[in-house]
Amino acid sequence: MQESGEMYLETMLILEHEKQKYRAIDIVDKMGFSKPSVSRAMSILRDDLCIAVDDGGYIQLTEKGRSIAERIYERHKVLTSLLVNIGVPEGIASQDACKIEHDISDESFDAIKTHINTFLKN
Repeated sequence: MQESGEMYLETMLILEHEKQKYRAIDIVDKMGFSKPSVSRAMSILRDDLCIAVDDGGYIQLTEKGRSIAERIYERHKVLTSLLVNIGVPEGIASQDACKIEHDISDESFDAIKTHINTFLKN
């Protein structure tokens, strides 16, 4: 999946935590993208079986979409925490984590997560 699709799914997971029910317009507002861009992304994610949209226009993550969103969101939280803990201001840490979370290998991320967990236990 492309980075943009992952970002949309992560945003939907966050919206789900904030609002429970949301529509494409909520994604427009949250991400600051145009309605046509969000509409196109929703179509692709629906075709990829990552989301379902009901008759009222409410969006729901499928099992596949939720799995991707949760993986990316976990990376975002862990990487943000790591950067903050080494002295990066939170806003910058969050922005940088957003860039890194899509490109980092599973092996490197798992090593970072293990290191953080070990560090926090000491």
